[in-house]
Amino acid sequence: MVKPYFCTMQNEQVKPNFEFVALMASLMSIVALTIDAILPAMADIGIAINSLDPTRNQLLVTMIFLGLGVGQLFFGPLSDSLGRKPIVYLGFTVFLIASVICLLAPNLEIMLVGRILQGIGLSAPRTISISIIRDTYRGDYMAKIMSFVTAFFILVPVVAPAIGKGVMEYTGWEGIFYMQLFFALVVGIWFYKRQEETLKPQYKVPFSFHVFVRGTKEIFKYKETVSCTMISGLITGSFLVYLSSAQHVFEELYGLTDTFPYVFAGLALSVGFSTLMNGTLVLRFGMRNLSFAALVAFTVIALSYSLLFLNSQNPSITILLIFLSLQFLCLGFIWGNMRSIAMEPIGHIAGIGAAITGFISTILSIPISIFVGSFIEDSVWALFAGLGVCGLISVVLFMSFKTRPLFANNHAFSK
Repeated sequence: MVKPYFCTMQNEQVKPNFEFVALMASLMSIVALTIDAILPAMADIGIAINSLDPTRNQLLVTMIFLGLGVGQLFFGPLSDSLGRKPIVYLGFTVFLIASVICLLAPNLEIMLVGRILQGIGLSAPRTISISIIRDTYRGDYMAKIMSFVTAFFILVPVVAPAIGKGVMEYTGWEGIFYMQLFFALVVGIWFYKRQEETLKPQYKVPFSFHVFVRGTKEIFKYKETVSCTMISGLITGSFLVYLSSAQHVFEELYGLTDTFPYVFAGLALSVGFSTLMNGTLVLRFGMRNLSFAALVAFTVIALSYSLLFLNSQNPSITILLIFLSLQFLCLGFIWGNMRSIAMEPIGHIAGIGAAITGFISTILSIPISIFVGSFIEDSVWALFAGLGVCGLISVVLFMSFKTRPLFANNHAFSK
């Protein structure tokens, strides 16, 4: 059993157990697999469901995030009442039904319903994994574990498009959905066999609508939590623009149809590398210091591209990949740390806290993605402009809650 995590609540000293990290990452990775594996099949899916507008087909990526946002709002507080494990099983059941809807969808509208339901179902393992980590760790050690989990999780986007393309060549695009279901089944059995319940009976709270009201009021007491939640939404929204338009940009604008999965994988590795580095450096420099430095770099890189190529044609693929790689290197120092900073003051309501903060950040990210993505037709300039604006707002928000010298000893700050 993965027991070291259940002996002491919110442990700050025990080193991460590899199986625990791998299992939590796998629960999150089903989301990445469901999103990224279909990217090479977007054109084929569009033909199959009579939807030939690439900007509309981007909704197949974006709308799953709507489901993720809405679903976690309910699954989080339910897990505070019923326990973590039953909610994960419920989420997998919803995901199964949603995948069947996608496979049978005759048009874009029905498939979007299926994708939203897939997101709702997957919000359970995604949210509960964060709650399980928060049940047992806090401070920079929580950020360290979140970084390792996220680094493991990043491996899926690296290989998912290539896997999806390979599966599609032998089985058609439908095989991608069957492959996702198989992976969910394997992870579900692993979770059932090896993971114990982390929510102690004495911490369970009855489920009611008032849980949302009380939880929201509690969250808004902490300026740091609110600011970091909004930052997560802004950065995620700007990244969603890239994710939903990647197939259009690389295959149609740059003609990289055969090499798209490998280009996508290389860029995903940038995020994975920096996430792994964050897990190594966070205890030395502190999650606030690293995330602020990354936010500033993220903003400067995006605004530099926007100024350099204003009213210009798309640059060569080499220049584009250099800018995107630098941009994504910053993400690994932002995502896990922002979530950890947001969750730190609300560990006493970890389930509802993860749900509400996740809901807010996700719902904030969707209109950003749809609005900016609508401008990416013949040029990628709008992508970097969106990244720059979101980054600039994020830097201002981060500075609004900074109450101590930024590079003070972070251990004292986090405790």
